[in-house]
Amino acid sequence: MENFDLDFNKKANNTAGEVNMSVSSFFGKKGERKAFVTFSDKKRLAEGEIPRCVIISNRGFSDEEVKKLEEYMKKNLDMLSSMASSINPIKALMK
Repeated sequence: MENFDLDFNKKANNTAGEVNMSVSSFFGKKGERKAFVTFSDKKRLAEGEIPRCVIISNRGFSDEEVKKLEEYMKKNLDMLSSMASSINPIKALMK
């Protein structure tokens, strides 16, 4: 999980401006592989899909913030893909 600030307007429910991000491993058939990127803070949650770089689920983020999350995924697709590729789901279950 990574913490970062997307420069969202500081709100009472998110005074630090920090959004947590986590990335799943890739899954699916070759050529149709995808991973999920979750963005959250204390009160909001959004889930995106890579490599399409779209938010597929949102609870609490504004439309403008969703666009910023999608832009973030597009700009950082290589890094996010690398993170997703490095996750071994079997090893993660053994922890």
